[in-house]
Amino acid sequence: MTEAEMRAPRADAARNRDQLLAVATRMFMSAEAEPSMRAIAREAGVGIATLYRHFPTRESLVDAVYRDQVVRLTSGAQELLDRMPPAAAMRRWMDLFGDWIAAKSGMIDTLVAMIESGEIAHAQTRGELLAAITTILDAGRVAGDLRSDVTAEDVADSLIGIFTVAPRREHDAKAARLLDLLMDGLRPVA
Repeated sequence: MTEAEMRAPRADAARNRDQLLAVATRMFMSAEAEPSMRAIAREAGVGIATLYRHFPTRESLVDAVYRDQVVRLTSGAQELLDRMPPAAAMRRWMDLFGDWIAAKSGMIDTLVAMIESGEIAHAQTRGELLAAITTILDAGRVAGDLRSDVTAEDVADSLIGIFTVAPRREHDAKAARLLDLLMDGLRPVA
């Protein structure tokens, strides 16, 4: 067996990890309170030992979900631009951002503790998200379908405000309306 084969997880182990991550994300998005590790394992269709083999602590699971969502947002910006015009990419990215905010609500206590202890670098995450927004804004400026005077901070702060007053889980229609209004404000004035 080669060294690479010894380090690479088995296919079933990789599937289990991916399944656990997907289920945990979904449960965090829909939970009023943090779901138990046992409930996550049961929903994923694996034993609790399998969950703990992949994520030995609640913090390791929260960290994996959090980082997975950040990667989806940061890489998602360019992926969206590859498939659609910048304004449409921005609006779709806003939905992804809302999903990220919703996922955080079901793990907020653990997440806050991890940020306070320095296990998660909030400033680094903010920088990565601002870079993703800037990528879309820059493409929109070039295409002429997004205003040139809007900053990534403007968009990020607006999104935080929208999802504060209209959490996705409880107010999907209101959040969508506010996001559409924000998009109207991001378009150049004729």
